[in-house]
Formats: sequence, C-alpha cells, structure tokens
Amino acid sequence: MTRAQISHPLTNWQHSHEFSSGHPDGERRTLYVLILTAITMVAEIIAGAWYGSMALLADGWHMGTHVAAFMITLFAYRYASRHANNPDFSFGTGKVNVLGGFASAVALAVVALVMVVESVVRLFEPQSIQFDQAIWVALLGLSINLISAVLLKDHHHHDHDHHGHSHAHDHHHEHDHDMNLRAAYMHVLADALTSVLAIAALLAGKYAGLNWLDPMMGIVGSLIIARWAWGLVGQSAPLLLDASIDDHERLAVQNAIESDADNQVTDMHIWRVSSSHYVAMISLVTHNPQSTAHYKALLKDFPQLSHLTIEVNQCRDPACPVR
Repeated sequence: MTRAQISHPLTNWQHSHEFSSGHPDGERRTLYVLILTAITMVAEIIAGAWYGSMALLADGWHMGTHVAAFMITLFAYRYASRHANNPDFSFGTGKVNVLGGFASAVALAVVALVMVVESVVRLFEPQSIQFDQAIWVALLGLSINLISAVLLKDHHHHDHDHHGHSHAHDHHHEHDHDMNLRAAYMHVLADALTSVLAIAALLAGKYAGLNWLDPMMGIVGSLIIARWAWGLVGQSAPLLLDASIDDHERLAVQNAIESDADNQVTDMHIWRVSSSHYVAMISLVTHNPQSTAHYKALLKDFPQLSHLTIEVNQCRDPACPVR
C-alpha cells in the first residue's frame, strides 16, 4: 500500500514525545525568590564588607551564586516549555530540567569550595567585626531565606497514572520529582543554613569573645553544602547518562512478558527521559507471535513506561531455545 492510499489518521500508532514536566507555578515562585535573593545578596555583601564579618560575607557571596542558579532554573523551565514539541529532541525536553538541577548542584559545590578557602584564610588572618550591625543584617538574610523556602517548598507533584493500575512494587502514583525546582530549594536551604551559622558565630563572638567561630562556621557550612551538592549530583547525573531502571523493576518487566506463553526476552533497554517518564525498547522471541498491542497490554501495570517499543521475532525452528 502506498502512502497515498492511507486515508485514515495515524495517531493511534504514533507516540507522544512530550515528557517535559511543566511546572508554571514553580517557575513563577522561583522568579519571586530570585528577586528577593538578589536584593538580600547586595545588602549582605555591602554590610559584610563594611562591618568585617566573614560569615556575613560568605552568606552574601553564597546568595550571589544562588541568584545565578535561580536564573539557570528559570532558563531551563522556559527552554523546556518552548521546545517541548521540537522534533530535534528525540525524546522531548524532559531532561532539560534535570540538566538545570545538575548545573545548580555544580554551582553549590563551587560555593562550598569558595567558602571553605575564604574561611581558612580568615582563621589565620582574623579581622575585627562590628557585631551588632552584622547580626541585624544576618537576621534579615535568614528571614528572606525562610520566605523563599516557603515559596519553593512544594518541589514535587503527583504525576497521575495514565496507563492503568500501578505495579504492585510501586506507589499508586509516580511522584514527579522536579529536580530543577528541587535544586533551587536546596540553594535556599543552603542559604538559610549559612545565615543560621553566621548568626550563631556572631552571637558567640559578641558575648563570649569567640571570634574564631565566625570563620569556623563558614567551614562547617561549606562542608554541609558540599554534601547537599553531592547528593543532588547523584540524583541528576544517572538520568543525564541514560542509566537503566533498577534491577528489581527490570526483572519485574521481564517476568511480566515471559510469564505469558513461551515468550523470551532477548534484549531490553529501559531508561529515563525525564524525572518520572521512562522509555523502553524490548525485543522478544516466541514460537507464536502476537500483535504488539498484546505485549504492551502485558506491561499495563508499569505506568512509568511512557514510551514503549516492542520487537517480536518468531522462531520457526523446532529446535529454537524458546521454552
């Protein structure tokens, strides 16, 4: 049959490649946080330099990198949305937000490195601190951090099952972890932590004369932030590198196919194309092949498989090693 003879639509046999998890509310709240953070960043850097507080300067510099990170977050949202149906992206733009999260994690790591280096220098070259003024500015920074944390608190939302019932080993609904927004949330938490440590160090210096706690708190904060950055990299990097689904779920998918008739899976690739959508390409061999719809129905309990391609091979040789 030639193409000209096909008169009915092909939509029933075509795949959607829209795997970008849109989150316009998260994008809007990130913009609000960006504005708040930029204003506070300027205030803390100026005050830290004027009053001689390393903890306050660290907080301000830290906020400066977060301003850049929030800009990355907003760019990722808008780019993913604008190119959601662009055929140049084989599996859509679902990974753009993951890439934004990875970039923000790298920014967090840079912040931690700068903080620890600068704090060590201040340990050996202490400077005088005007405690009262520095404490008030640090309290202002903490209040902005808390407001921002509330704005970004909802860093995941439900992606409701659209394939059928969920698999027995999964939750009834997949949680769509927006790594882009989660990264922004982690930046805000890092800011809040730095502010708390700065306030504690300033109070200890003012009332107990423990001025060395100011740079020491910078070191402690940098280590905690580095750990958060490493965790975020560990979550986002496997998705960017097309890591396979975990062995338990992979085996469950294989068993679902091989438990039917004499099917035997010969090749299987399952990987994420967004934070909550998976693509699967499965080859099988059988003596009595069925339609691809039959094999897809066998996997109805795996709603995370948003894009499924089945290759069916018939074994005509009686000696074929298919059970």
